[in-house]
Amino acid sequence: MSQSFATLPEFRALLAAQHVVDEAAAAAAQDHNMQLTKPPGALGRLEDLAIWYRGWRGGDRAEISAPQVIVFAGNHGVAARGVSAFPAEVTEQMVLNFQHGGAAINQIARANGAKLDVVALDLDNPTQDFTQGPAMSEEDLVAALKAGWDQVDETADLLVVGEMGIANTTSAAALSCALLGGEAGDWTGRGTGVDDAGLALKTTVVAEGVALHGGQGDGLETLRRLGGRELAGMAGAMARARALRIPVILDGFICCAAALCLEQTQTGALDHAVAGHQSAEGGHARLLEALGKEPLLQLGLRLGEASGGALAIAVMKGAMACHAGMATFAQAGVSDG
Repeated sequence: MSQSFATLPEFRALLAAQHVVDEAAAAAAQDHNMQLTKPPGALGRLEDLAIWYRGWRGGDRAEISAPQVIVFAGNHGVAARGVSAFPAEVTEQMVLNFQHGGAAINQIARANGAKLDVVALDLDNPTQDFTQGPAMSEEDLVAALKAGWDQVDETADLLVVGEMGIANTTSAAALSCALLGGEAGDWTGRGTGVDDAGLALKTTVVAEGVALHGGQGDGLETLRRLGGRELAGMAGAMARARALRIPVILDGFICCAAALCLEQTQTGALDHAVAGHQSAEGGHARLLEALGKEPLLQLGLRLGEASGGALAIAVMKGAMACHAGMATFAQAGVSDG
């Protein structure tokens, strides 16, 4: 597709003009679902997922054969405040691990037949410390959004986005607090496993960032001020998927904070997305509730890197396999009652 953008107003315009659900396709999926050889509702959420998926894909496309997982990596200036249990150098080290196939997401993507792409976003140039000023310039934000937009494979039929970035749970907590309210402590968790003193420091840093930048604009402006390149990359990819009618599975707390920035900019921007899982990070359940997303899985994960979202590919594949492959009552010669 030729759609693209070069400025933040152009990106906002794309958000405002994006596709809505194909009601005819969803109705056809609902009708087909009622003819399958099972009692109505017997497959629970799998039935709803299949109808939702077909509504967003459009037409009669009912199988998942080309899922894509994208992991975006970025470095944060606020890491210098000591908010993580690991140094900023770990971001680049983990990118190399992804590229060499040694991370959890490599195994999960492979097990679910997903193409995995890893996108490092200017790792040698961390964002600014958001307690001192905006994390990114408008040009930085647009570049990261466009990097995400351009990375989506037009032939994919399902997208999962994830991240890697030391200190990005701090950024996600600040975004959530600034956009949804509450106290910094409501949103700040242990992330990579900081101790009590580290958690107290991290909470203070989040509070400082929100005090400086809260209430200064919509979701995208808040993303510019408190976010990071990898969060913006995820947001850009989610938006592009909508333009291509590719359903999205959201990953954990950081991914959902990026998604929140889209939703707070354009209501309904996440209608093409489901929550893959609820992570162990304290603020994630509260964030999912605010987004109106019920997680497909709850496994106590707190890894990031798209791991929980990619595990949920199996759920979506199962839903669509049943929807597309089950016999109807007429085909099976079974009475529908």
